[in-house]
Amino acid sequence: MAKTNKPKKKRWYSYLADAYRVSKRTYPWTGWAVWGSLVGILTLFIILAAVTGSWFFYIFTGVVLAATVALLVLLQLVKTASYKQIDGMPGAASAVLGNIKRGWNITEEPVRFNPRSQDMVFRAIGRPGIVLIGDGSPSQVNKLIDEERRAIKRVAPSAPIQVIKVGNGEDQVKLSQLEKTMRRLPKKISNQEVAAVAQRLRAIPTNALPIPKGIDPMNARPNRKAMRGR
Repeated sequence: MAKTNKPKKKRWYSYLADAYRVSKRTYPWTGWAVWGSLVGILTLFIILAAVTGSWFFYIFTGVVLAATVALLVLLQLVKTASYKQIDGMPGAASAVLGNIKRGWNITEEPVRFNPRSQDMVFRAIGRPGIVLIGDGSPSQVNKLIDEERRAIKRVAPSAPIQVIKVGNGEDQVKLSQLEKTMRRLPKKISNQEVAAVAQRLRAIPTNALPIPKGIDPMNARPNRKAMRGR
């Protein structure tokens, strides 16, 4: 029997190349930012080495620091570029929520969904309590948020509920600021209460429909391995 050819495993530099291409589509000056930080830091440490005479220490430190800073610059650029490229697309909030792992219990699929308007609500449970993330027009998504709020009150009446509406309008949080906004929410319940609330909310029926996974410009969610440099 003929052996099936396994797909070749991508090397770490392939992910960096993907990240560079994603960033450059939004920020044409990506190369200048990455290589500029690399060369700038190396130049500074070469000068320090020449002045002090400690060539090995400063060159080694400079190479490590320059590579680290250049990588961090690239990862930050690809992250913001990815969010800019999917901003406004239905379900874009899901891509951001997928990057928030530690300390949160997040539904990958929307818990409320309007197939006509494509407005949707996602639910996250963490130390701040229950966070409902509305993705869509404010007037339409408010109805979905109210539906989910009423359903939550029936099974977890004492659980604190907070609402974030994603968008670029008034009283909305920009997609690129969603992760930061959620991490800054004040803590109101304990880790034990998080687990108890999450278990209770599994009993809530939803009207959600599966949303497509391919919502970003690369026919996939933002490449998280590329964004982490793996």
